[in-house]
Amino acid sequence: MRRIVFVLAAILCAAANLAFAQNSRRNSRGGNMEIKIKITAKGKVLDAVLEDNATSRDLVSKMPFTVEMLDLYGREMCYRFPDALATSSTRSGGYEVGDIAYWPPRHSLVILYEQNGEHFSRVHLGKVKGDVTIFDNAGTTKVTFEKAEDEIRARVK
Repeated sequence: MRRIVFVLAAILCAAANLAFAQNSRRNSRGGNMEIKIKITAKGKVLDAVLEDNATSRDLVSKMPFTVEMLDLYGREMCYRFPDALATSSTRSGGYEVGDIAYWPPRHSLVILYEQNGEHFSRVHLGKVKGDVTIFDNAGTTKVTFEKAEDEIRARVK
């Protein structure tokens, strides 16, 4: 009987260690993490949260930076990087107001501020947590992207 209890205890310990190791690897890849940033435009600061993916990490590695974003299609602010960012998987479909995305064909960083129902393929980077109506009819606008002072990588709930 003792032998059975000992074997069961050893199996349970091994299973717990395996689960911990798998969870640690998943966390180190960043699939369930987020990165806090600040976006400043027209004298206002917007908080945003980026998913932890290859494209977001490449974007954050360039921070802080200030760029002139174009107001395109009455729905988005867009900056086209001279060189491509690293890309992770793209998704096709609709978007939400406040989404931050990367459109690989033109190396475009995009903040979507108005909904028009369009569907398109993009890398989803994250979401602006503030009021993006500051971009309505903004025209070309200087926008600063930087890590939040309290940048914390936290589990996405």
